[in-house]
Amino acid sequence: MSHTSILGTKKHWDAVYSKEHILYNQTKDIGECWYDDADAEDKIAHFILTHFGPGKTGGLCDLGTGNGHLLFKLSQLGLHNSAMVGIDYSSASVSFAKDVVSKGPDLEGIHFYQSDFLRNDDTFLGNHSGKFGLIIDKGTLDAIFLSKEKYQGLTGVEVYPHKVASMMKRNGVLLVTACNFTADELIDAVTKTGELEYWTRLEYPVFEFGGRKGSKVCTVGFRRRD
Repeated sequence: MSHTSILGTKKHWDAVYSKEHILYNQTKDIGECWYDDADAEDKIAHFILTHFGPGKTGGLCDLGTGNGHLLFKLSQLGLHNSAMVGIDYSSASVSFAKDVVSKGPDLEGIHFYQSDFLRNDDTFLGNHSGKFGLIIDKGTLDAIFLSKEKYQGLTGVEVYPHKVASMMKRNGVLLVTACNFTADELIDAVTKTGELEYWTRLEYPVFEFGGRKGSKVCTVGFRRRD
């Protein structure tokens, strides 16, 4: 069964963030917060602040940052860090997020870059080898899962672990939040190359349907192997 979807295309996200940018300039509302109904962003922020604390991440990168909502929340909660960056392959996303930062003095220190980090020739990837102590992904691997793009014959999900690990410091942490994977499926996908290992998971409310238990989303933490 094909998992291809419009949600896995750059064209779709360029259109989404171009529209959100226009609305932001009219209303000052930065738009959608992914997995808000599961309180995922609050759980992620609490986890990061508890385990790392202000300025202690060793450099933070938000993969597929979108409108930058998660980074803005972390900054406002006190996770100030001179190396707090967000990347996205959508130029409209990056333009939007940069505009929000320029109009919010309390958001200084957050930087955004256009990057398709799954590609070998990506400039950001090449310039940030081993730079980050914490990488967060809220929905990006979900979107990659829905894409038909191939990279040297491999799917985005298959190349994802190696590309992310290459940007991480030794013992760095990757925190992935997804809805298209169960926690076990996510662990299997991210640890497949052997560069990352399972560390921990966040707890969400569990529902039961047809005798099976599960959650709407899962958040799993991984560490880079030495």
